[in-house]
Amino acid sequence: MDRVIHFEVQADDIGRAQKFYQKVFGWKIEKMPMDENDKSEGMDYWMLTTRDSGPGINGGMYQRPKNKAEKKYLFDCTIEVQDIDKAMEAVKNNGGKIIGNKMEIPKVGWFVGAEDPEGNHIGLMQATEWVAK
Repeated sequence: MDRVIHFEVQADDIGRAQKFYQKVFGWKIEKMPMDENDKSEGMDYWMLTTRDSGPGINGGMYQRPKNKAEKKYLFDCTIEVQDIDKAMEAVKNNGGKIIGNKMEIPKVGWFVGAEDPEGNHIGLMQATEWVAK
């Protein structure tokens, strides 16, 4: 089956978004170097490393376009966390919001929606029986 292998996050304030994802999830965030032969203005692009090894995917972050038609608030991936209650607290303590109530998905785990400080929606999942492979 095809599966997600990369995700991207748009942000109005790159520094604020970086701080959020580093503090809440412990992700490593590094600016992607541009090719020295690239003479275009290009865009600043930041690589998001979510794990050093094992299952999971990495992503990228870039400045949200100023043009209203190009703006997106669609980072709607689900992130597996070890302790959903601690993750919910970390989201709130770092400028994010919890959306709705934590709920149990039978034979899967605990889930809750959240929003980062940039207005992007994310899901938090603490697996119980199901484990991502």
